[in-house]
Amino acid sequence: MEKKTVLVVDDEKSARFLIESQLKQWSFDTLSACDGAEALRILERAPVDLIISDQKMPNMDGLALLKAVKERWENIPFIMLTAHGSIDKAVASIRSGAYDYIQKPYVADDLAATVKRALEYHRLNEENRRLRGQLRGLYSFQNIVTRSPLMMDALRLAERVAAAPNTTVLICGESGTGKEVLARAIHYAGDRLENSFVAVNCAAVPAPLLESELFGHVKGAFSGADRNREGKFALAQRGTLLMDEVGDMPLDIQVKILRVLQERVYESLGSDRPVPVDCRIIAATHKDIAEMVREGRFREDLFHRINVFPIFLPPLRERKEDIPLLAEHFLERLRSELGKHIPGISEGAMEVLVAHYWPGNIRELRNCLERAAIITDGEHIGPEHLTIVHEKGIAHPPGNGSPRSNAAETDFPSLMTISDAEKIAIQRALAHTKGRKVKAASILQIDFKTLVRKMKEYGL
Repeated sequence: MEKKTVLVVDDEKSARFLIESQLKQWSFDTLSACDGAEALRILERAPVDLIISDQKMPNMDGLALLKAVKERWENIPFIMLTAHGSIDKAVASIRSGAYDYIQKPYVADDLAATVKRALEYHRLNEENRRLRGQLRGLYSFQNIVTRSPLMMDALRLAERVAAAPNTTVLICGESGTGKEVLARAIHYAGDRLENSFVAVNCAAVPAPLLESELFGHVKGAFSGADRNREGKFALAQRGTLLMDEVGDMPLDIQVKILRVLQERVYESLGSDRPVPVDCRIIAATHKDIAEMVREGRFREDLFHRINVFPIFLPPLRERKEDIPLLAEHFLERLRSELGKHIPGISEGAMEVLVAHYWPGNIRELRNCLERAAIITDGEHIGPEHLTIVHEKGIAHPPGNGSPRSNAAETDFPSLMTISDAEKIAIQRALAHTKGRKVKAASILQIDFKTLVRKMKEYGL
């Protein structure tokens, strides 16, 4: 393990010598300075992991040194040594950013314990900072793959609201369109990224438990509540709370959420003590909340409270130009996750992907490619590797420019067998696509393998 370096600052030479001797016994490297000005010169040229400084010194005292350190090297932990009876100044040092203070004369074991705690606190802070940086990169707007004008409009709105950390956002879109991904991007692009992003799925929590899940409860609040429990609002303090599937929230909980948004306070279940709320709230839903309001299934006043900044995510079928981009993006990830060489996606397979209706949106596309990546054996992903569910009225619903409606425009002769009708349908689909079997299979709403088998049966 790399040795840590501690800078000891004290105008008394004997005091510096004593502290340095103890630190070296505990396997620390040390540097020393007689006042704050010299300490700053040392910090300019040498890396330091911790500062221990006396509070009372000539030229630049401990509090002035602390302020200067926090302005330029804010992540270095600082321990203040104070004389007996200087509690007010010790408290002032904590408020100015010191990790802790120690009263003189001190016990060596107390100094050792404080130094170790400060360094461990610094290590955890640095690790959290690094992880937050990774998350910010992972969930940045730049990582959202699109060339769709509709999606780019949504991202521009999201980037704008990210700079307004207190504004409530409502993200609407079908299941699988990436609502949580966008919510995380808003959080990590804003001023609240240093604190937690907390998500709760209002549809996944049973109605009787949702209040406790959101607001927490105190011991004895209900049968089985044997201890206090923090809710999602407490965990999201100074961060962001995503209330996913807010359209599934019971009406009695809607009243409580309305109070949170109006008064910025809540009460834990079983408690009458109001707790201030300091978090951005992002609501998300796949339902038509305005229609629910008209039907009396969602409170109109709450709708207006959460609908401050609405963002609509288009379904995948309305951003077909993104399918090749998303497919390649997912395939790149799958190569890494599976540790497998997959050359790419064949033209025929890509035609199938682009032609599909994708009722499950991006999530369905990702799942489809994951299965294909697993079963392919060092070859391009072809139509035969794709498993796409076609359901009548879902895969190509009427009114969406579906090839199915085109295939149905010509009537079949009456009094023919099902086999004859099937053969004619295949012939017409092949003629319509100029022999492109993948496209013909999509028009006929059958998979590629079935089409090839049927063609052999009918001698086509």
